[in-house]
Amino acid sequence: MTTFASGTDTLTRDALTVLQPGFTGTTAPDWLLRRLGEGLASVGLFGRNIASPEQVAALTAQLRAERDDVLVAIDEEGGDVTRLEVRTGSSFPGNHALGAVDDVELTREVAAELGRRLAACGVNLDWAPSADVNSNPANPVIGVRSFGADTALVARHTAAYVTGLQSAGVAACTKHFPGHGDTAVDSHHAMPRIDADASVLAERELAPFRAAIAAGSRAVMSAHILVPALDPDRPATLSRTVLTDLLRGELGYTGLIVTDGMEMQAIAATYGIERGSVLAIAAGADAICVGGGLSDDETVRRLRDALVAAVRAGELPETRLAEAAERVRELARWTARVAPEADGTGREEVGLVAARRALRLTAASPFTPLTGAPFVAAFTPVANIAVGDETPWGVAAELARLLPGTETGSYTGEDAARAALEAAGDRRVVAVVRDEHRHPWMAAALDTLLASRPDTVIVEMGVPQAPARGALHIATYGAARVCGRAAAEVIAGE
Repeated sequence: MTTFASGTDTLTRDALTVLQPGFTGTTAPDWLLRRLGEGLASVGLFGRNIASPEQVAALTAQLRAERDDVLVAIDEEGGDVTRLEVRTGSSFPGNHALGAVDDVELTREVAAELGRRLAACGVNLDWAPSADVNSNPANPVIGVRSFGADTALVARHTAAYVTGLQSAGVAACTKHFPGHGDTAVDSHHAMPRIDADASVLAERELAPFRAAIAAGSRAVMSAHILVPALDPDRPATLSRTVLTDLLRGELGYTGLIVTDGMEMQAIAATYGIERGSVLAIAAGADAICVGGGLSDDETVRRLRDALVAAVRAGELPETRLAEAAERVRELARWTARVAPEADGTGREEVGLVAARRALRLTAASPFTPLTGAPFVAAFTPVANIAVGDETPWGVAAELARLLPGTETGSYTGEDAARAALEAAGDRRVVAVVRDEHRHPWMAAALDTLLASRPDTVIVEMGVPQAPARGALHIATYGAARVCGRAAAEVIAGE
């Protein structure tokens, strides 16, 4: 049983309880263990904390030795956004690939297997799935993290994902409420704005969240976006109208509300993390996510003290903070009592099965698989912060396994095609792109490449909005490792 450090008063414990901080290193630092003893109830894991499943299991055991009911959260969406497999790429395709297959039972199985792997490592809260409807093709931060642009499709797969993940005893945290799909700005960098009217929001953005709530999602994550039709003054994370009146009142949600990362510039650069955290709790949030960038004891102390000071100054009702802390504890109790379903059979390869089913192939004429080692030209855009640049992507590694001698290069900018052609020599070219429709330089590079080498194979690992072209065009609907493997199998005729 958890025992709190003597001298830690109820108000201070509650202020610590609502925080979900991160830390650096692959073992828990002393300051984190000390804060768990004082009332901290949640910890967030990021790629920097992960070396192997065995190491994560040892880390979570270390945390639970200090506090047995600690919530251990992770940003594990599968697909492009993976933390558990940050060094290798995910064993599971992401949402967009699952949406392309459109088999809700497959989505449930993928989420259940992902949940089992998380649970085996001691993780019991996943900041997933993304329930955003990708209605804006130019969206720089959602894209393949969304099940698609069709509201009904997103809703049914969000519900299936929640059901599958929670069948393994891992709480789902459906995000990013009230919907981040119709944005053209990444909230890691600035404040996005959605100017759709209330009726569009109700029919499009909110439908997947209604489905998630009906499926029993134990947590919902707020978005740092300004939606004037709902609240013209404050972003959703800080809006009582959005979190309390809409999410709790109109949609009837009773579970945990978690903020997106408070150090993201949409909040940090406009309100500051201390003021932002106070306003978020006052608006109806129950847990403050922080730690993707700021990951030290000083951050925890600053936020704890800001919440305590706001209560003492009468700016934050103590009952609201106590209610938030109790919701955190209730989720911890749920994770302790829910029994994961018995392991099934044939699920180990479900991620690869899903990735293969998601492929869409377009060929001008019958395609003959490659028998010689090609040159893989990866036209590489700047990764958004949610995806990160640590995780490998592409098809080169898998093609090298199937066609030994395969070589690769990464190119960007106006000179990309010329450099790729020079490096390829007389070898067959496989061009790998990611969201060609969002990057004019990438489309120009493909034009130049195809003019010289029309037999080029193109693999689109982003959202396939641009017209298919090349001797063979493979749309993978994501850049997970299994998506690369599935594409390589087709190219090599496996």
